[in-house]
Amino acid sequence: MPKVTSVIVPYATYLRVYEPLAAFPQPERDHWARYARRPDRPSYQDELRRALAGLVPTPPVAVPVHESDDAFVLEIDGVVCVCPWRTRLRGWQALGELAEEFPLPVLDALLPPVVRREAVQDYERWLADHPDARPWIRTATWQVPINWFVLFSDEEREYSKGSADEAPVLRYRTPMVEARRRVARGLRALRNAMDEGPLIDGLVDVGRWLEEFHPRSYVELDYGGLVHALPPGVLEDDHSAADVAEGIAALRAGDGETAGAAYGRLVERWRAVRDLRSAN
Repeated sequence: MPKVTSVIVPYATYLRVYEPLAAFPQPERDHWARYARRPDRPSYQDELRRALAGLVPTPPVAVPVHESDDAFVLEIDGVVCVCPWRTRLRGWQALGELAEEFPLPVLDALLPPVVRREAVQDYERWLADHPDARPWIRTATWQVPINWFVLFSDEEREYSKGSADEAPVLRYRTPMVEARRRVARGLRALRNAMDEGPLIDGLVDVGRWLEEFHPRSYVELDYGGLVHALPPGVLEDDHSAADVAEGIAALRAGDGETAGAAYGRLVERWRAVRDLRSAN
């Protein structure tokens, strides 16, 4: 469980894939096997500290110069699975999304155009040699995309209130085969009930991403730093995956009223969370 620190935590949530060691080629497999035995593995808080430290210099370091060789580690039923951070790759990809998050004058103040331009050029050169590269982690700020919840059931929900020394935790974790099955069933229900749109497009995108990984992987949804923005009672009562599952089941049954009610609860809950961003 992550410890409470004085570091300002970005209100970000994460969708992670943990692959078994067998999914990695040599010598990377041996590296992760040794890494998994380390007692001093860094946490997601350490990754955030490193990223924030890169923004201190002038000009700021938009993307790490070297790729991270760290990972999150999960052991289930004796099988070690790892989720590589790939911080540099994710930083490059996040740069492409910044224009949608900030007005250009604000973006220029945060990351000068020359810094962004050099980062984009570095990414293009790197991508030419690594055309199949993909991250093991997806990130969203001030929200959990509704299509992420499709991958999980309420029974897979893990919640801990935390304490004075430990931050609250809210996450879901499921085998890859279950996540893929739920994506397929969800897409069928949505396409039978509505026209193509952002909800379907987002779920298609997530489904394609999941297909890139080993079938014996695990998928994890972590509320991450968002738990620090929400009162404990709100977190404890958040059963968004159950609402999504209820809505999809209702669509399959042709019950539009129940599906609409479930979707309404989701929209209201996450609109309230996004409103905190404007009030902050």
